[in-house]
Amino acid sequence: MKPIWIVDDDESIRWVLEKALARENLATKSFANARDAIAALEFETPQVLVSDIRMPGDSGLDLLQLVKSRFPGLPVIIITAFSDLDSAVAAFQGGAFEYLAKPFDIDKAVELIRRALDESLRETSVESGPSETPEILGQAPAMQEVFRAIGRLSQSNVTVLITGESGSGKELVARALHKHSPRAAQPFIALNTAAIPKDLLESELFGHERGAFTGAQTTRRGRFEQAENGTLFLDEIGDMPFDLQTRLLRVLSDGHFYRVGGHQPLKANVRVITATHQNLEQRVREGLFREDLYHRLNVIRLRLPSLRERREDIPILVRHFLVQSAKQLGVEAKRMSDSTLQFLSGLDLPGNVRQLENLCNWITVMAPGQTVEVKDLPLELTQEQGHAPAPAESYAPIQHHGTVMPIPGADGGGGAHAPAAAGAPDAWLGLLEAQAASMLSGGQQEVMAVLGRQFESALIRTALRHTHGRKNDAAVRLGIGRNTITRKIAELGIDGAKDD
Repeated sequence: MKPIWIVDDDESIRWVLEKALARENLATKSFANARDAIAALEFETPQVLVSDIRMPGDSGLDLLQLVKSRFPGLPVIIITAFSDLDSAVAAFQGGAFEYLAKPFDIDKAVELIRRALDESLRETSVESGPSETPEILGQAPAMQEVFRAIGRLSQSNVTVLITGESGSGKELVARALHKHSPRAAQPFIALNTAAIPKDLLESELFGHERGAFTGAQTTRRGRFEQAENGTLFLDEIGDMPFDLQTRLLRVLSDGHFYRVGGHQPLKANVRVITATHQNLEQRVREGLFREDLYHRLNVIRLRLPSLRERREDIPILVRHFLVQSAKQLGVEAKRMSDSTLQFLSGLDLPGNVRQLENLCNWITVMAPGQTVEVKDLPLELTQEQGHAPAPAESYAPIQHHGTVMPIPGADGGGGAHAPAAAGAPDAWLGLLEAQAASMLSGGQQEVMAVLGRQFESALIRTALRHTHGRKNDAAVRLGIGRNTITRKIAELGIDGAKDD
């Protein structure tokens, strides 16, 4: 983490802030005037900037204006005299994160700097994104058409709509379009509109002003501002709430928008790329998607083929994902036998590339040998093709983006029905780590909540099977209260429970 800069001509204020932040294990760097801080900005940037408003030479407002023009995501806290209301207003109009009125309470000052620090780190994580665009692999004719389309669009700023099934790699294509565009040096910001609650989505897109709603303690930039001069990728655009579609249409039409609670129009210089697995034409006919927005987005349509349409790419993808998974876990990469590759190439894999990647993560953790045979694959895959019988209650599936990830020994006893790979007591932890790594690398939101619900559901379902549906008995076996298991059964939608 970068240091916090303190710019103040008063040595005592610099000293007090330095000592207070040092107690919080926060690094600082101090300047006696704005000129020196401006010169240092040529070579480095702080995580948060704290500056007095009145200093000899350049003022704090001059410094604020420069910082906001060059580093719009950098939080700036302005120190001002208590009675100088005009300066405080000017600071907010100039984009200050917050202001400190002299004389200030040092604990409140540290708390404020902590808030600014959290905002700065959030901005950094959003805007930096992956340091390197993941490689798009494929030799199939259908993928060669996609590559040609990316090449033709490389020097264009035109709006692109990417369609294709879930897990087919739409975000990878969006990143490639950005990487090969004139905006490549600017931010690429991705937002899954289906993963954000409706009440928060407007603020995520357009930002909000301080006090716009309960909990809005500071002004916050939205994704349009974060993507300034770069590319904004809106995934699952078909799920966007209807009223927000109107606001998005306005931005695409005239390039202006307002933060939530704001009255000052902001200009957006952003290339918008959208993606959906849904039939937008059908949603327009059903009145769920604005027709005028559809035509705004559908300037260039790029259809991504499903994995079923490019089966010849499966061996290439499998080898790539096995190597990638092995690197993440620090183990030797496994290899597929020819018969296993042939078997996988014949599967439907409805989760497409994402399902194949998750499968390779599972194989890296669970397959017993270095060479993977058909019998080493998850039973859910081989049973469908008639390669193996289905042992009762051996596996409890964790489903994520179309991939079924079995948990060894989920029958609750870990006994006769547990597969050989579950012999090690901690084997399921490795599988959980691989699943979490896959979800995190894929940009999945709220991973803890998703996996937590699936974990609870697997435990409760297994306990109910062992108690023949008696939920009170299951609660005792699990070590939880009767009210708790009743609530969880309702929340998780578990069927088959009955009172003892």
